[in-house]
Amino acid sequence: MTRHLDLIGIGPGNPDWLTLAAVDAIQHLDVLFVVLKEHDVDDLVEFRREVLRRHRRGVFQHGHRPDAEAVGLRIVELQDPPRPWKTAEDYKEAVATWRRQRLDQWTHAVADNLADGQRGGFLVWGDPGLYESTLAIVKKLIAAVDADGGVPIELNVIPGISSSLSLASRHQIPLNRQGRALQISPARLLADGMPEGVDDVIVMLDGRRTFSLIDPTGIDIYWAAYIGTPDEILISGDLAEVREKILTARADAEQRLGWVFDTYLLRRR
Repeated sequence: MTRHLDLIGIGPGNPDWLTLAAVDAIQHLDVLFVVLKEHDVDDLVEFRREVLRRHRRGVFQHGHRPDAEAVGLRIVELQDPPRPWKTAEDYKEAVATWRRQRLDQWTHAVADNLADGQRGGFLVWGDPGLYESTLAIVKKLIAAVDADGGVPIELNVIPGISSSLSLASRHQIPLNRQGRALQISPARLLADGMPEGVDDVIVMLDGRRTFSLIDPTGIDIYWAAYIGTPDEILISGDLAEVREKILTARADAEQRLGWVFDTYLLRRR
């Protein structure tokens, strides 16, 4: 027998932005592993519920509690380990430790809850292949199962609409320009400004508002938060002229909602 594990990309926050393949996968799951992140907010939990409500017939039909067992779906909740790297002295080691903790937890959860012949799945924010650790951890989990001679796990990765592509769609711009490279980067690598020889950079994971700290000369920004949701905010223009507007909008939204996910494109004119 073989067990199956699907990593299902669900996009940045709009339950309509799922592919037909993702919807089909959700319909055929026996077990759904739900990762509850530290300080997970109600909006993010509700989004996952809405994905199931729309794309798994019979789930969440009675109030806010999951009516999942009745339609053959078992939900296993995994409380994510704390994420210490914002304050850790050794960033890489902090991330490695966190991934090891995730791997240990997920290995036990899959062993205890995914039986021979069953199909399990993770709902993955955005796309499983872009700034997402789920795929790397699950591949280690599967390799360990193979090494131990356990019941094999067949992996299926279903792409999702990334926040980067959603950003381009919502601002109605192409991410690349003819004959030029596009770079995707975490904000911490842009502390000294735009890289030499790169004119277009998609910036992810900017908890420190790096866009407001770099030299804005000759740079445009296309910024978005809560992409695809009713709370979506879009701001674009000359970075020198709009960065204070973005800071104000970001702070106001974070205070009102308790969280913020944003991404942006920096483009050299």
